[in-house]
Amino acid sequence: MTVCAIEPPSASGAVGVPEAGCVITADGSYAARLAPAGDCWFAERWTLDGPEPYAVPLPGNQPEEPGTGVQPMGDGRVLVHRPSASRHLFSLLYPTGPGTGELPLGAVECPEPGTRLVLLPPAPGGARAYALASGPRSSSVWLVAGGASGPERVAEVPGRCSGGVWLDGTGRLLALDRELGGRTKTVTVDLERAVVSPLLQIADDSDDRLVLADPDSGLLLISSDAPSPGQERLGWGVLGSTLPVRFPECLRLPDCVVTPFAIQPGQVLTPENCAVGLRLDGAFGTWVGTWRPAERRVRHLPAPEGWLAGAGVWTPEGVLRLPYATRATPCGVSHLTAAAARGNAGAAEPGRTGGEAEPARPGGETEPARPGGETEWGRTGGVPEPGRTGGAASARPAAPSEPRPPAPPGSEAPAPSATWTPAPSVARSAGSAPARPVPLQQAPLGRLVTN
Repeated sequence: MTVCAIEPPSASGAVGVPEAGCVITADGSYAARLAPAGDCWFAERWTLDGPEPYAVPLPGNQPEEPGTGVQPMGDGRVLVHRPSASRHLFSLLYPTGPGTGELPLGAVECPEPGTRLVLLPPAPGGARAYALASGPRSSSVWLVAGGASGPERVAEVPGRCSGGVWLDGTGRLLALDRELGGRTKTVTVDLERAVVSPLLQIADDSDDRLVLADPDSGLLLISSDAPSPGQERLGWGVLGSTLPVRFPECLRLPDCVVTPFAIQPGQVLTPENCAVGLRLDGAFGTWVGTWRPAERRVRHLPAPEGWLAGAGVWTPEGVLRLPYATRATPCGVSHLTAAAARGNAGAAEPGRTGGEAEPARPGGETEPARPGGETEWGRTGGVPEPGRTGGAASARPAAPSEPRPPAPPGSEAPAPSATWTPAPSVARSAGSAPARPVPLQQAPLGRLVTN
């Protein structure tokens, strides 16, 4: 399973026009988006787990506003979030004969000025849906679909929160990026017990956010300005590992915005082999990148025409599925295999699962291999077990593999250590020799207990 944080459709450069994109369930079975109909918009559900993808339009009694949020449920219904002043209305849409059925769920009131309410990424299992209301001083997690009766507030978090990444396969542990005291750190919210625990703190004066997480492998994608004050960088760590968070040089692309959107699931105990899908925005436009921690390079691949940018899901077998919509193909999925990404292969044609071509940047420029180093910061640790309010999770050894020689240390000086709170930090002096990376297969992974 891939846990992915995807923002709901929002206004783009043109006023009143939502960004192209869609939201996919945690298991990749369904997707939902706002589809255009002339100057109007309506909810549309995509079925992705069949032989061929197909779309089901779900127009309501009136067109949707551009700010309407949509999210697919595990049973094929689509949750819609309609903001109206300080009220946020929620309903479930479903096909019924030639029309669209609608089940109103209720509303959430946000009277405090400056409060923003958005849908959180689809929860594992697809039976429930959550929303995050972020106010100036505190934030609330709401169960808006799948509850007993109407929206229900399930947790309160001091500080202004954003993001949202699921840490387990049951939809119980949620990671949020909390801004408190002028700094942003990631915390874990146990939705069953309404307990908030610190999760990620790389340095006292850094802003640290969790971007993606995969419970199968423990791979975490992190954004932090710790290695480069004032500049956000992408790094990776392993849930429960004693190794430091690493910030690969290959993820620093000049004049490009790099946004991870999907991690390959099913790679138990081998996080370094997980393929990561990247959305790359730069002077050439928007294209796709693939990266693995073990490779230390980014493969640049043209995006399929009409890609719903930032949307996609990996299969356990290593196929990256990218939804796209064009005038000729209003509902399509392009396939890119992980094996092709590792070798000399390019983007597959829509509907195919391969294609032999040299990976290239848009415009035809081939991306050479870059052996760049990694900046290390501190250690990684586990999330608290349900029923505890702190403490690292217990560890287990990773599967043995053939030893590999350690990579040469990066050119940047070692920095203060990172910790997964409440694990103690490990300080390094500025004059000490850089630590040599340890092969990731030797790192213990934290055990995530959810029963």
